[in-house]
Amino acid sequence: MNVVRAHVIVKGRVQGVFFRAETADMACTLGLSGWVRNLHDGSVEAVFEGDKDAVDEAIEWCWKGPTLARVEDVQVNWEEPEREHGFRITY
Repeated sequence: MNVVRAHVIVKGRVQGVFFRAETADMACTLGLSGWVRNLHDGSVEAVFEGDKDAVDEAIEWCWKGPTLARVEDVQVNWEEPEREHGFRITY
């Protein structure tokens, strides 16, 4: 398995629309590790770690997000994997 780590910032109407909860559900379904949290500027920050194809799928999902979200931009920074365990919502 080709393990990669993507650090993602999602901008737009992404808070108050269940973005974190649905991101966590999606990441767990894809078998990814990492975390997701709201930022003070109204964006959402996430780290996805796992198989490259699954991480790519998670990033693609971030461009849509939950039904009520209005995503304007997704910024991706590729990093060295840190061996995350499980996926969690942080605050």
